[in-house]
Parts: sequence; C-alpha cells; structure tokens
Amino acid sequence: MVMIPSQEVVSAAKVCGTAYESPSVKRLRLLVADKDFSFKAGQWVDFFIPGVSVVGGFSICSSPRLLEQERMIDLAVKYTNHPPALWIHNQCTLDSEVAVRVGGEFFFDPQPADTSRNLVLIAGGVGINPLLSILRHSADLHRAQADKGSGYAMGTVKLFYSAKNTSELLFKKNILDLVNEFPEKIACSLHVTKQTTQISAELKPYITEGRITEKEIRDHISKETLFYICGPPPMTDFFSKQLENSHVPKEHICFEKWW
Repeated sequence: MVMIPSQEVVSAAKVCGTAYESPSVKRLRLLVADKDFSFKAGQWVDFFIPGVSVVGGFSICSSPRLLEQERMIDLAVKYTNHPPALWIHNQCTLDSEVAVRVGGEFFFDPQPADTSRNLVLIAGGVGINPLLSILRHSADLHRAQADKGSGYAMGTVKLFYSAKNTSELLFKKNILDLVNEFPEKIACSLHVTKQTTQISAELKPYITEGRITEKEIRDHISKETLFYICGPPPMTDFFSKQLENSHVPKEHICFEKWW
C-alpha cells in the first residue's frame, strides 16, 4: 500500500455553520469527512463545488487543533464576482456538500524540539485569514506548554493588521480574546486607513489610524523572529523588501499575496 501525502487528499466536507464576519465577508464552518485530511496553520484549501467549474482557493482561518478535535475547519470568504465566492455568498446553505484539498507553502508548523521563535504577523484586509490560523496555533502551543510543561517553547507573537475601517477588521473579538488570555505573549496593533465613524471604547486602545509603518516593523527585528506577511501584493512586496533591506534572512520572511 502506498501512502499518499496528506496534502493530496481530496475530502468531502459539509457546511455546518455560516455567519457574517463583516458586511462583505462570510465565514463557513465545514465538517471534513476524511480522517486523513490535515493541514498546517497558514495553509489554504482548493474548494470544489458541485456544479461550479471554477475551483476556489481559500485560506483556513481556524487552528489545526479544531480539526484534530472536532474534524472542522473555518474559512472566511470576501464577496467578489469569482464564481466560488458568489456561490458561498448566494447559494451555500447549511448541509451544502463540497470537497476540499490542502495546499500552500505559507505555514507555521514548529516541532517540539525546534528553537523558540518570536512571530511578527502582518495582515492586510482578508489576508488576516492564514495569519489568524497561525495566531490560534501559537495560542494552542502556549496552552500545551502551560498544561504539560513540555512541547514547543513558543516565543512572543505580535500581529499588525490593517483594514479600511473597524467594520472591515475581521475577527476583532477572537484576536482581542487571545491578547487578553496571553498578555505577556500575544499583542496586536490594529490599523484603519479610512475610518469615518467613531471607534468604540473597547477597540480604541488597540487602534492606530493610518497605515502600518516600516518603523513599527523594524522595531521587532531580531535573530529569533520570523515574519509572516499576507495581504494585497503592493503591501506584501513593500514589507518583504523592507525586511530584506534590514538584513532579515530570506528564510525568516514568509509571504503570501492575495489579489
């Protein structure tokens, strides 16, 4: 019997929950049928829809642990004219059946004996999806270490996340819950570039008006730090070039572009 690498498993999945994360972003929870289906935090799925010839590509925003424990993954999909996104927003209902296959080289998957690393996560818009999976995985690694006193020694995680306005900042509550659960380990800096309404009191301490700056990122450079960048191509190019110019080794910079 030949073992197929897990990323080639195409698994049936059923929609078991939907919700709106923002006016334009719909979150899906999928129950994955195949026990051999697994993923690393940061990876995406090819998303196959019966009757839709175009295959979707969507980052998983949940943690690998949710899949291990409950056989579920979460996706959050922005409304566009791309047929898979249209189907998710207009036709998908509870119990809709689809199929998924994991892919992607953008991930954080440290092994127990690996050197402890700090993470800097830089997200623009829906680019938050794979970075939220990495953030959640980091939190799971912290919890495992606190419970067992063993496993991977997770460093600190700093999330920089930019969107047009606070209603477009996805997963705000999930992110702040993690910041509050791990005040010594997890921090976030949320940026809004075109805010027109009042910012709520609970969000205000975390919000900066204006773009993420080079200086903020530069202040986090160290030999122990890995950088993960996901957002629109101009943003991704800008920060990966800045980091290279600051002599961060290429293998410490991981990025994924979203069009």
